[in-house]
This record gives sequence, structure tokens and C-alpha cells, in this order.
Amino acid sequence: MLSRGAAGWRALRWAGRRPRARGLHASPRAWSAMPSWVIDRYGSNEVLRFTRDMVFPIIHFPNEVIIRVHAASLNPIDLSMRSGYGATALNMKRDPLKLKTEETEFPLTLGRDVSGVVMECGLSVSYFKPGDEVWAAIPLWKQGTLSEFVVASGNEVSFKPKCLSHIEAAALPYVGLTAWSALNQVGGLNKSNCSGKRVLILGASGGVGTFAVQLVKAWGAHVTAVCSHDASTLVKKLGADDVIDYKSGNLEEQLKTLPLFDFILDNVGGSTEKWALDLLKKWSGATYVTLVTPFLINMDKLGVADGMLQTGVTVGSKTLKHLLKGVHYRWAFFMPSGPSLDEIAELVDSGKIQPVIDEVFSFSEVPKAFLKLEGGHARGKTVINVISRQ
Repeated sequence: MLSRGAAGWRALRWAGRRPRARGLHASPRAWSAMPSWVIDRYGSNEVLRFTRDMVFPIIHFPNEVIIRVHAASLNPIDLSMRSGYGATALNMKRDPLKLKTEETEFPLTLGRDVSGVVMECGLSVSYFKPGDEVWAAIPLWKQGTLSEFVVASGNEVSFKPKCLSHIEAAALPYVGLTAWSALNQVGGLNKSNCSGKRVLILGASGGVGTFAVQLVKAWGAHVTAVCSHDASTLVKKLGADDVIDYKSGNLEEQLKTLPLFDFILDNVGGSTEKWALDLLKKWSGATYVTLVTPFLINMDKLGVADGMLQTGVTVGSKTLKHLLKGVHYRWAFFMPSGPSLDEIAELVDSGKIQPVIDEVFSFSEVPKAFLKLEGGHARGKTVINVISRQ
């Protein structure tokens, strides 16, 4: 359930628009199964299977809502999860007490983003009612959104921006919350302290990158974006002050010719980390945040206990190493949050952030959409029009 602070904030925001107390609302008819795209094992695209007999989601806790999915979208994490990435940690989260008689997560529905309409509300849900248009990003350990309905906790859900269609809205929650986590919750940037800061975004043309460019620009930062030449027009349109083509020469040398940065968001990882921190202003509070971490990989390879130990040693040693050099080193992860989506919705409705969509597929074309995402070099999000199946 929402914390008292978050609950009060959201109640004030929506005061006068929504009734404060609601009970459990029954479905218009008895639902038992629904259409979904699922996987029964990990692998490549052939493991995707369409079924009309996926078990209908049930409200287990009083703060949950059931959402009828109008649109969903795909993220690189969906490709990784299709292949088994993070299964060890996610299965532990799904069943921490080992209560299930069968140790299997299948059939598993992928997809994190949802824009749709509330169908049912739990007894303690006071911010939403059936018929409300909402959006959300569903946590990785829960059943996903490539389905007719999905269940979510009330603190994961927010009212959809008024200015966006469901197709447009579905492109933003996961990448928006991932960027928000890295920039705001981990990196400490916000609209009050970002003005005039020099921010470097590596991998600026992807879903998280395009959102991050818009967000820090809305907060008043000077943005340097790194992407390929064919994405430079898009990234400039989103607000980047300087755009560097990583294919036009040695990227490290190109960036060294620029003034030092106050903040770096790394969506690329790999060898980038070896030199990127040298681009930060020393002893000024400058921060490097990477979204490419070995956290889930360590647990897949080493098991939960040893994987967590290895992860802790790695991040601790890197943090100390760079702190002694005068800069901050951080890891960031996607974090579901309805209150954060509330803030993002305000930015969207004020025209400061817009969705970037590469292509829209119908619900019957989910495997084709995965292949599109797998091909790489997308300029924006791959969106699934779920309601179009009717």
C-alpha cells in the first residue's frame, strides 16, 4: 500500500476528481480465462505462444487493481527475459517462501508497459475506480501486459496523461521510470538543482535515452547526447544541445574536447565505464550512473547468495575506487512507482516530454514485434495495440 506521505500527496492531487472510498467492484461477467501471449520455456522467438486460456488475474491484496490492457510496449528487458535472464532472482521474488507445489514460473506473460482502463479495485484502493484511464509499469516478477488484463498494485498505477492516446501512453512508463530512477532517485537530479548542469547521456536514442534527454532538458540542464548519426535529428528535436556521433571517430577523444560534465547517464556499459568517469568534474559532487549492471547475471550464474555477495563486492569496490578520485559511482535499476508516474504525467501534459514511437503492431503480431526489437537500431518504442484484436 502507499505510504502515508505518498497517499496524502496523491489524494490532494486528485481531490475533487475521484471519490475517496471504494469497495470491491465486480466484473460485468464471470471471467475465467483470457487471451495472452505466453512462453512455456526460455529461448528465442519460437517460444512465444498465443493462448485464449490464460488464467484471468485475481485480486489477492486489497490495494490491487485489475486493468484492461488497451496498449502495451516492448523493452529490451522483454527480449532478455524471454531468454531466461534474471530467472533465478525473479523466481525467488515470485515465491520467496517456496509455497508453490510446482517450481515453475510458466506459462509466463512478458511485457512491462500498460495503458488501459481499470476494471476492478481492491477494498483499500481509494484513488481509482472502474472506468478510469491509467498507465503503469509492472514489476519484472509479475505476470506481464501482453494480455487482455493485468493485475497491479495501486501504488504502481497512475492516471494516464490526458493529452496521450493509449498507444502513445504505453510507450513511456517503463523507460520513464527507469530514467527517473537513475536521474532522480539515484542521481539526485531534480528541477531545483539541475539548471545549468552539464549532463552527458550515452545511448541517447534508445527508449531510456530519449526520455532522459527530455527530462533533464525540462529541468534546465545542458545536454550532450551520444548516438549514431541517423538518430541525431531525433535527439536534437528532443532537446539535446550537443549531439556526438559515436561512429564518426574515437568517442572518448571526441568527448575529451568538451568541458567536463556534472552528471553522466550510461545506457551502454561495456568498455565505456573504463573511461567515462574521467569526463566528470572532480571533487564537485559529479556523478556517474550506469543502468548496465551484473546484478541479475551474477545470481543466474552463482545462485542467490553467492550472486548477491559478488554484486555487493563489485559495486562497493567500484564506488570506493572512484570516490577516492573525487567522483560518485552509482548503479540504477527500474523501480515501479505510481507517484513517480504522476510527476511524469504532469510533465507530459505540460508538453515537456513526448513519447517516441518507432512502430505499432497489432496484438496478433507480437512475435513480429519481438523480431523488430531484436533487430536493434529502433528509434523509439515498439508498441502493441492490444485492444485492436477485437
